[in-house]
Amino acid sequence: MVVRAPRPLRSVLIANRGEIALRILRACRELQVEAIVAHSEADRDSLPVRLADRAVCIGPAPSAQSYLNVDALVGTAVAYGIDAIHPGYGFLAEKPAFAERCAREGVIFVGPTAEMIGLMGDKIQARRAASNAGVPITPGSAGAVQDRAEALRIARDIGFPVLLKASAGGGGRGMRVVERVEDLERMLTEAMAEAASAFGDSSLYIERYLTNVRHIEVQVLGDGQDVVHLGERDCSTQRRNQKLVEEAPSPAIDPATRERMCAAAVALCRRIGYASAGTVEFIFDRDAGEFHFMEMNTRIQVEHPVTEMITGVDLVKEQLRIAAGEPLSLRQADIRARGHAIECRINAEDHRSGFAPSPGRILRYTPPGGPGVRVDSHLEGGYVVPPYYDSLLAKIICWGRDRTEALQRMRRALAELQIDGVKTTIPFHAELLEHERFVAGDVNTRFVHDVLGL
Repeated sequence: MVVRAPRPLRSVLIANRGEIALRILRACRELQVEAIVAHSEADRDSLPVRLADRAVCIGPAPSAQSYLNVDALVGTAVAYGIDAIHPGYGFLAEKPAFAERCAREGVIFVGPTAEMIGLMGDKIQARRAASNAGVPITPGSAGAVQDRAEALRIARDIGFPVLLKASAGGGGRGMRVVERVEDLERMLTEAMAEAASAFGDSSLYIERYLTNVRHIEVQVLGDGQDVVHLGERDCSTQRRNQKLVEEAPSPAIDPATRERMCAAAVALCRRIGYASAGTVEFIFDRDAGEFHFMEMNTRIQVEHPVTEMITGVDLVKEQLRIAAGEPLSLRQADIRARGHAIECRINAEDHRSGFAPSPGRILRYTPPGGPGVRVDSHLEGGYVVPPYYDSLLAKIICWGRDRTEALQRMRRALAELQIDGVKTTIPFHAELLEHERFVAGDVNTRFVHDVLGL
């Protein structure tokens, strides 16, 4: 069990950018914690920087020299006497070496320990931990495959198609679906090379590839001794393993399955002594009516507002309290989901050109409003979308008493939203919300590719 000695937070360095930097800043303000934003030269004039209590430039535009610069970030915290660093998501959020460096320098890392990040970041170890906790996992290799002969034997045992996955992977890199035995050797070589390039680790494991599945994740909070869940989110609408729309609760599972899935997530986190916000991700086999552990993300998720909208719990504030050594402020009985929420990720991309990035200057920005509408965004008129980072511009989150009302509010919100000057995914979402299968909740992880042809 992880037990952290209480240590009040007076100041937090926000080691991120864009909408998540602004989201963390707002949570700090409500807790009366000084918010210092670390920024690159490209983000010098951004909204989070201007709203921060203090701002520190940590390097040039390229992320390797700024948002991924461990020396600059930790050095800034130490030099300015800042109590903690919040990594947000992406960048260094799930890098054990970063958390370990913070601990070594006496800076609180707002997240789990380096050991916990390493355990759950290694997909093979995470599968083993889930299995030991009694959580169902997909049939596959017990560990990393050593060579082609072993890969072939395992693939034949579990049956084609199979999925090759990088042990240290994420975001679809180092991943290949192998339909035929003739393709195994070539794809194994490709996946290992990609994994080595992306993560510095070429190890792969194999699992059965399930085709008609939904991607469902459970939000958890732990303090090292107790764990609670805040229900599930359905993230099945995705393209090339990148989520596009998230909603809660999932329209695909019944109450009994929901209870088992959430209990499985809590069981895993209790077993490993998890402390912080996290997400346990599952694939739900619609044909068999079964779910299997996929991975755990040891950070705040992009889609966390969906859960906040139906539970009323501020997940970032809870993260900060846990990092300060406080026990969970919530018991499971305190958490009640109400209604339905949907999030659309608005990116600077042209979906009709393969979701090609579209950096440039925002000429006009008019966010939507009204009942049940939340907008998380760092946009403003005149803002220049830089070409160096992720293309996320805004998250539109709509709540309704049921899914039908949430969908209708999202349609209204998208119609009100105006972002001129760059291509955005607003048209994609508007079309998606009118598709009869999406309206019926009848999608799987291949829906965007197989049905929409994107």
